[in-house]
Amino acid sequence: MKKLLSMILAVVMVLSLGAFALADDAAEITYWSMWNEGEPQANVIAAAAEAYEAETGVHVNIEWKGRDINTLLSAALEAGEDFDLFDDDYNRIGQVYAPYTYDLTEMAEAAGYEGYACFNDQVVEWAGCLNSIPEQPQVGGVFYNKDAFEAAGIEAEPTTWAEFLDVCQKLVDAGIAPLAQDGAYTNFSFYYHLVRYLGEDGIAELRDNGGWADNEQAVQAAQDIIDLVNAGYLAEGAPDEYPSSQTKVGLGTAAMVVCANYVTAEVNAAVGEEVNWGLFNYPAVDGGAEPTAAYAGANSLAIPSYSEHAQEAFDFIMFLVTGEWDQKMADEAAQIPADPNNTAPASLTGTIETLQAAAKPMTWCGSLNTHAAWGDMKTMFTELFEGKYATGADFCAAMDALY
Repeated sequence: MKKLLSMILAVVMVLSLGAFALADDAAEITYWSMWNEGEPQANVIAAAAEAYEAETGVHVNIEWKGRDINTLLSAALEAGEDFDLFDDDYNRIGQVYAPYTYDLTEMAEAAGYEGYACFNDQVVEWAGCLNSIPEQPQVGGVFYNKDAFEAAGIEAEPTTWAEFLDVCQKLVDAGIAPLAQDGAYTNFSFYYHLVRYLGEDGIAELRDNGGWADNEQAVQAAQDIIDLVNAGYLAEGAPDEYPSSQTKVGLGTAAMVVCANYVTAEVNAAVGEEVNWGLFNYPAVDGGAEPTAAYAGANSLAIPSYSEHAQEAFDFIMFLVTGEWDQKMADEAAQIPADPNNTAPASLTGTIETLQAAAKPMTWCGSLNTHAAWGDMKTMFTELFEGKYATGADFCAAMDALY
């Protein structure tokens, strides 16, 4: 009996030691997150990490770094600090952090990952490889109240500037102000129109060398806005103090606003109900350089090039940005899905399609916001929407005076 008991105890000890060995060998990845603990995004990520561990045995140690993560990452990556996964703006990951990030191309191909071509192609252009995966896409365009369009008898979204002006007139005829415009976003609105004529490369040329008044397309872009104002197509009081004008879209007294997708959540919160939102890409102009580009950005996930658990980190990225957990993120944090096969919240209807149709992502105000006189430029863009310039040529001459 004693011999049998000794044998049982020996077996139990061997099994226990084996279990401890397995536990010691189990992978753990450390994730530096840009979210703050308790935010909707953080709650979804934390729950996904638990589910990932239950499914794979890989523990995800999350360190919530908050929005200032970019102040930490460059030095941490250069020093080889011990973490396996991080998120930040995809521009910084694709450009500033590129030398310190893992090439995800082969793992992405093996996983059958597709995502949005506009982001993936841009990252490859910047970094020379696919070095990040978007988790929180953003898109800009013309967000509109579908009920206002229906009340005005508008059946199709405009795709050209001429069609857009026709829509504006139909809205006016129905007693609805066509376009809301807050002063905070006049720079974005004019940039979106200007880039349709010049493209981002053409805008960069103006930023560096001036010559606004000599550029016929820049003059025409400014004239279009002046004509829009003179036709009475802006909401009363526009450009208004943020967020007074955009809220009018939720109230139904204005129909459209040029902004990024977060405007939908802001307006919904302001009016206390879900607006019947639609979205179309900013209209193309005759002879323009960028007829289909859209403002687009993303918070993206990347892996340090020195990580010893790159595959496990990548597998967790796929866990987050595809399928069930990506849908949970879209629903619970009111985000555009990172997986185009998922469904956007009702307030973000059209965002997936706009991202898929975008040949490339435009940046916020392009390169103009790097000019030394950017503050003066923003003031002048607001003045343009206030009707303070008689002609597009006058506006462009004033821009040249800043150089």
